[in-house]
Amino acid sequence: MRIVVLTNEYPPHVYGGAGVHAEYLVRELARSQPVQVYAFGDQCEHQGNTRVRGMGDEGAPSASEARFNKLFGTLQRNLAMAAAVDEADIVHCHTWYSHWAGCLVKQLTGAKLVLTTHSLEPHRPWKVEQLGRAYHASSWIEQTAYQAADGVVAVSPQMREDVMSLYGVAPERVHVIPNGIDPEEYRPTYDAELLHKYGLDPKRPFALFVGRITRQKGIIHLVHAAAHLTPGMQVVLAAGAPDTPEIEAEMTSAVAAVQAAGTHRVVWIREMMPRAELIVLYSHARVFVCPSVYEPFGIINLEAMACETAVVASRVGGIPMVVEEGHTGLLVDSNGPEFPKRLAESINELMQDPDRCVAMGKRGRQRVEEHFSWRAIAGRTLELYEQLRAG
Repeated sequence: MRIVVLTNEYPPHVYGGAGVHAEYLVRELARSQPVQVYAFGDQCEHQGNTRVRGMGDEGAPSASEARFNKLFGTLQRNLAMAAAVDEADIVHCHTWYSHWAGCLVKQLTGAKLVLTTHSLEPHRPWKVEQLGRAYHASSWIEQTAYQAADGVVAVSPQMREDVMSLYGVAPERVHVIPNGIDPEEYRPTYDAELLHKYGLDPKRPFALFVGRITRQKGIIHLVHAAAHLTPGMQVVLAAGAPDTPEIEAEMTSAVAAVQAAGTHRVVWIREMMPRAELIVLYSHARVFVCPSVYEPFGIINLEAMACETAVVASRVGGIPMVVEEGHTGLLVDSNGPEFPKRLAESINELMQDPDRCVAMGKRGRQRVEEHFSWRAIAGRTLELYEQLRAG
């Protein structure tokens, strides 16, 4: 089967869950099938069944408004992707950044178009801050692709409902296949020296956030929650890649205020950390916190659970599919201005009960091993490909 994967993020340029998904899905698909990957970047690799080619945005026109340049750069890369594909049976796109290319490849080669739903633009209105009115163009591109797709992979039942209700996609074209994780890579790993490297006290428990600085990930709510946390704990923010200068400035001010209060030790790691170091942070954390206000799945919760760490997360999107309330973690309603306070209450509850955290962490690891391995997920994806090709 000739499989073409189109994606914004692909190693070494990964900054979110969609990139992690693309990396591991391709790795597993390539065990049995040739896979050609076209991504945003400068990659040029050929290893086994996998070929990877990065696309730059050279030649993209400059827009009348600076915020439109990202859209035009995206379209330039999409055009280059579509021109590069000679033959395909399946073209599988990840996020709206590759959807226009997928639509073109479908028309030019006759391939079946598959989209994986990592997020949906109508649920991310804050992107207007980053893109201006280009956000309306990205939403239109996304809608067009979903209505043209032969098959849609929703990473959770909630995402399946959203795809059908927002874009009118027929139920028989939307298939729930969750995100996954490699439990051999993500497993408890300890290194006190790494904690010292980042200014942490290994003897004091800490709550951990990992993610981008964006409205979607809700990091600002965790910072605001600090005012309600039990004094003395450490809070670690492994957070980089701000969406806009404005949200970065807001974060900087809020973190500085918490640090100045002196009630908690707040460590903000702004650079994108190597995966091996993140695994150590996950493993040492007493509690992992996912305060997202919108999260189709939340692969970071799987990463924490695989490292045997208890989770406090928002009760949104696909997160309840991953985090079992009271069993592997606690879920918090994210609606309303009291969200930071409710978040702090759940964090306090677990941070003060280390034995309960250990038990939750063990059960979380077991849940990952039983339900979320990438090999099983790739197998289900291949079954969908075969079904579409045969139809």
